[in-house]
Amino acid sequence: MSKPDYYQTLGIEKNSSESEIKKAYRKKAMKYHPDRNPDNKTSENKFKEAKEAYEILSDPQTRNTYDQFGHAGINSQGGMGGGFNSGDSFNDVFGDMFGDIFGGRRGGSQQNQSQRGSDLRYELTLDLEQAVFGDKVSIDIPSLSTCEPCNGSGAKPGTSPTTCQQCDGRGNVRVQQGFFTLQQTCPQCRGAGQTINDPCQSCSGQGRIQKQRTISIKIPAGVDQSDRVRLSNEGEAGIRGGSSGDLFVDINIREHQIFQREGSNLFCEVPTRFSTAVLGGVLKVPTIDGAVNLTIPEETQSGKVFRLKGKGIKSYRDRSIGDLYCTVQIETPVSLNKKQKELLEEFEHSLNSSSKEHRPHRDNWKASVKSFFDKIGI
Repeated sequence: MSKPDYYQTLGIEKNSSESEIKKAYRKKAMKYHPDRNPDNKTSENKFKEAKEAYEILSDPQTRNTYDQFGHAGINSQGGMGGGFNSGDSFNDVFGDMFGDIFGGRRGGSQQNQSQRGSDLRYELTLDLEQAVFGDKVSIDIPSLSTCEPCNGSGAKPGTSPTTCQQCDGRGNVRVQQGFFTLQQTCPQCRGAGQTINDPCQSCSGQGRIQKQRTISIKIPAGVDQSDRVRLSNEGEAGIRGGSSGDLFVDINIREHQIFQREGSNLFCEVPTRFSTAVLGGVLKVPTIDGAVNLTIPEETQSGKVFRLKGKGIKSYRDRSIGDLYCTVQIETPVSLNKKQKELLEEFEHSLNSSSKEHRPHRDNWKASVKSFFDKIGI
């Protein structure tokens, strides 16, 4: 599926100025930012498209490449664009709006400081056994990592960034407008305070490159659906020597063929012979760590639930141990031969001719049905 035109995404013309591009992006971001539209996938996708378009068009170098070669030129340079993660907060998008006007929070020397890398999120699906007993798994994640040849400086190895001559390294410039002196982000260095005359060829002067990393994760025993594991400093690399973000791993549990889990408790169904349910007996039932014997008393009805204390899961949060609940499901015999059918008919006849009550549920049900019909006049 082809990507939409970046200019059309922002609703601007190809000759739009940098300020017009920023203004159009802020308008789109204000409308579609996920913080303002929680759980709205359509708005999130539109925000991603607007963010990707802004990242490409706000940079003169990538904008020029896009104008000449379109998306093919951007892709050939390994362009990412459009990613949204927990680092893209609402304040990050709009926080510099007032700084540009009044010379406040985001101007000045703060722009020269290092910036922490964005946090990343990864969804990991586990088997029930992995979640119960813990495991060590490896995952592959794409992320922005520090460029090794330039060590994150963005300058060609052997060279260094130079102090921006327009702002003298402050990252901002002062503009006189009538009676007011306004402080704005330096257009030359874009607030970095430094310029790169000879960019690193590996990262095109960005100081970071897109990389596929393999990370080993230790899953603690007892984790549950929607639990989250945090790995410090395993997120995206920082900018200008800043610390890396964190990696948050969200846990999903696959459906199990035998057990259903609710918190620390486990549930399962146990198929039981008709004769065992009538006469009683011992059934071998599975637990998460092995089989145990379950005593079935005589005259057990289908749907009866037996609790096996302490045979559930040890909770990751409070270390309490849950129980296993086994539901008896009496199986109806199938594929009977003539002799077996005759025996059953004889057995049924003996029940009908007996003076004792052998079907308590049926008689209670019949009484309830009669009472219902009496109420509605049938």
